[in-house]
Amino acid sequence: MSEGAKSLLDALRAVARRDGRYPVDAYRFLFQALDLAQRLAGEQRHVSGPELLEGVRRLAIEQFGSLALMVLRHWNLHRCEDIGTMVFVLTDAGLMSKTEEDSMEDFRGGYSFREAFCPDRLAREVDARALAPAPRLRPTRALGNREGATSQPSS
Repeated sequence: MSEGAKSLLDALRAVARRDGRYPVDAYRFLFQALDLAQRLAGEQRHVSGPELLEGVRRLAIEQFGSLALMVLRHWNLHRCEDIGTMVFVLTDAGLMSKTEEDSMEDFRGGYSFREAFCPDRLAREVDARALAPAPRLRPTRALGNREGATSQPSS
């Protein structure tokens, strides 16, 4: 782990301890979602609340699949407003930046976690090829008369 990554992780641990609402893994995930949101935007720039929420949604589905809702709930993330709260905790700690236009309103009503991460819905979106049965393997024949092997069944 690079020195910069280690110092960021240490800073996130301190924020998680001080704030107490969300574990350090949730904050790490948020930084990964921010990176994804910037890549989706096509450039390194400030992303809006809705863009970040889309990054969170996509990354959660990519990393956790049908377990996404369970993982997010385990991290005490139940709605988009929780993502906004984390963002503003991190901006107050100097670990994220915001513009004058950014506010908690950007995160209110973004999407329903229950709907966005519903395991049944996610299962329907899985590529049908992934659900196709694997090809059947044919049983192999006995190896024949190798050293120590016999072609006669043992009794």
